[in-house]
This record gives sequence, C-alpha cells and structure tokens, in this order.
Amino acid sequence: MKKEIHPDYHEINVVMTDGSTFTTRSTYGNAGDSLLLDVDSKSHPMWTGSTSLQLVERGQVEKFNRRFQNFRRKK
Repeated sequence: MKKEIHPDYHEINVVMTDGSTFTTRSTYGNAGDSLLLDVDSKSHPMWTGSTSLQLVERGQVEKFNRRFQNFRRKK
C-alpha cells in the first residue's frame, strides 16, 4: 500500500436511537468520536414492521380494488 494516501481507520462509538452504543472501526471523524444515528434498525418501519406502514399499503390495495372492481372477469 502507498503511504499517506489512505484515510485514518480508527475506532468510533455509534449511538443508536434508543441510547444503546457499540464500538466499530471507521474513517468517520477522529478516534473516539461518537456517531449519533437519527434512523437505525430499531426505529425504521422497514425493520420494525410498523403497523402504520402496513395500513398505508392496505389502504392502497383497497383503493385499487374499488377503482377497478368493474373490470373483473365474469365467471
């Protein structure tokens, strides 16, 4: 590896939205800095399975079915 062209790779503290922390290695900031997360796997609806997101999706399906109810095949 060439000298002095790579960023400094050091340990930082990551603070999750619920206050829990863990240590990882990164090029972010300086050694010992803390990275505060606004969104993480404990708060994002994609990972938590929030019902509000499911209700929105369910509402969209119902809206689609109402809109195209007359286009169904006759048996």
